Amino acid sequence: MIVLNLKAYAESSGENGLKLIKTAHSISKKTKKKIIVCPPPTHLHYARKNSTPNFWFFAQHVDANEQGAFTGSLTLEAVFEEGCKGTLINHSEKKVSFEHARLVVENARKLGVKTIICADSVEKGILFAQLKPWAIAIEPPELIGTGVSVSKARPEVVANAVHKLKAMDKSIIVLVGAGVSNAEDYRKCLELGAEGVLLASAFVKAKNPREWLQSLADVKV
Repeated sequence: MIVLNLKAYAESSGENGLKLIKTAHSISKKTKKKIIVCPPPTHLHYARKNSTPNFWFFAQHVDANEQGAFTGSLTLEAVFEEGCKGTLINHSEKKVSFEHARLVVENARKLGVKTIICADSVEKGILFAQLKPWAIAIEPPELIGTGVSVSKARPEVVANAVHKLKAMDKSIIVLVGAGVSNAEDYRKCLELGAEGVLLASAFVKAKNPREWLQSLADVKV
């Protein structure tokens, strides 16, 4: 699968963001590839009418508190009600405590919402695997946004993560984040045993996002 984190770039806000969502949607529809888009909070409402079995919306982050008098909070319940299938947790740019992650995963499980926990090392991934999230994304922070894929720079990290996380729980999906910049990076991640990638700038800031994403969707291993 391909998980697209649109972050808070100028290129992913307003109409720009909607264009990226439509691009990802059309490619998913055409290729039947599982694509998950994580747009800014202002675009989560598009999930209501645009989600399909192969095209899902995830929040980039949710707060751990329940619904109530919590000004500025984005609750898991609100995300679910917008039609989102899940949320990212603990991205390197939005770190949370283990307790925060635990509360979100437990609440998500009750709601039937999926969770992708980001981990900056295999050791952290193993720690978070105890929570039994839907997926764990391994992303060494020093490679994020560099264009240098962890699958090329440190392939042993990917192979080790897959081996150890699957040994703990075969049902946990293992994703690779950090530096995935082209179809070859994606192919390499899959060959190393990962089930998908989590990426951002390579898609959002591509000269031709449609062409770029199509090249990944066409990869077969």
